[in-house]
Order: sequence, then structure tokens, then C-alpha cells
Amino acid sequence: MKANNVLTVEQTTEETGAQALARRVLDPELRNAVSASAFAGKVLGNDIEAPGLMDFVDHVQASTKKAAAGDLAIASRLLASQAITLDAMFTELARRAAHNMGEYLDASERYGRLALKAQANSRATLEALAKLHQPREQTVRHVHVNEGGQAVIADQFHHHAGGHRNAKTTEQPHAAGTGAAGSGPALLGHDTQGNCLPIPGNQGGKAMPDARRQGQRRA
Repeated sequence: MKANNVLTVEQTTEETGAQALARRVLDPELRNAVSASAFAGKVLGNDIEAPGLMDFVDHVQASTKKAAAGDLAIASRLLASQAITLDAMFTELARRAAHNMGEYLDASERYGRLALKAQANSRATLEALAKLHQPREQTVRHVHVNEGGQAVIADQFHHHAGGHRNAKTTEQPHAAGTGAAGSGPALLGHDTQGNCLPIPGNQGGKAMPDARRQGQRRA
């Protein structure tokens, strides 16, 4: 196995060599591959030849391309693996807290706090994993107003894997003919076409009776 440590830089016609190198160095896959190789290289030890930098970059680029295309397999694997690791940290820290509880209360309390933090992060990771696979739902509400002033409301639910209607519009409580609140008679007016009623401007208000008592007042 030969490690690949040759960094390839592709230069366009609109940029200089320095600009192309800066763009390549600031590439997110390259920067994260450098950090990941620094941590993952310790797993192999010194007896095995470590992969080169570009070997890590190629793997990170392949994973990011799949994620950009909508493949959530890498995200599921990462979250599930991290949840297991955090749970292992919780059990080990809880064991150490119990071991120091009798004589070293300060150490037991510190281990207990770290154990609870690991447990909380493991639970949050599992919740993120469940949310990742939970179908996303979007509700679109359509309001149709008929000529008689009746409103028909139809809700349509859209899922990430397809959509379906929750019910027909004739089954809605505001549909015409159901006898519900939306099926009452329309408001009556002089103009059946719904035009505004004319308001005469030359007619004054009617005289109102005097509300005061006309009889004699008591002393």
C-alpha cells in the first residue's frame, strides 16, 4: 500500500496560481480531512503505514457528494456510532462514580456529572437520528369562497416521500350541504350580484324622541 500525499490543484483560466492554491487549501473537504487524519492516524499505531493525506481527502469528498445528493446513510451511521460511544462513556463514568462514592466524594461527584453529560448527549444524538428518519410533513391550506359566501377549507399534507389528502372537500365541516356552520344561508341584500348598496346622501337621520321626562320635577 502506497500512501498518496500529492495535493492536486486545478486552476481555472480566471484565477492565478495563488488564488487556485488558496481555494484548494480552504476547501472544506481538505481541511476536515487534515483534522480527521490527525485523530484517526493514532488508531493504526506505528506498525502499519498510515494512509496519505489525499487518501483521507478522497474518502471525505466521496461522502460529501453522497450527502449532497440526498443520501443520508453516512449521517445515520455517524449518529448511531456516536450514540453508542457516548453510552459507553456514560457507563464507564458512572462505574467510576460508584467506585469512589464511599471515600472520595469529590471525585465521585465529578464522575457523576460527566456521566450525566454523556448520557444527555447520547440521548440528543438518538433524537437527532430519529428525526433524520422521521417523515417531514408540510400542510398547505386552500380556502375557496363560493358565490354564496360559503368557505370551503381543504387541507393537503405533503410528506417527503409523497403526499395525500386528508379528506375530500365535501367531507369538510365548512363544505356546502353538510349542515355545519359553513352551510348557512347567505346574507340577503338588495343586489344579488354582491355589489355595494347605494347610500343616499340627501336624506338626513330621523328625529329621535326626547328621552328626558316631560312631567313635573319633584322639589
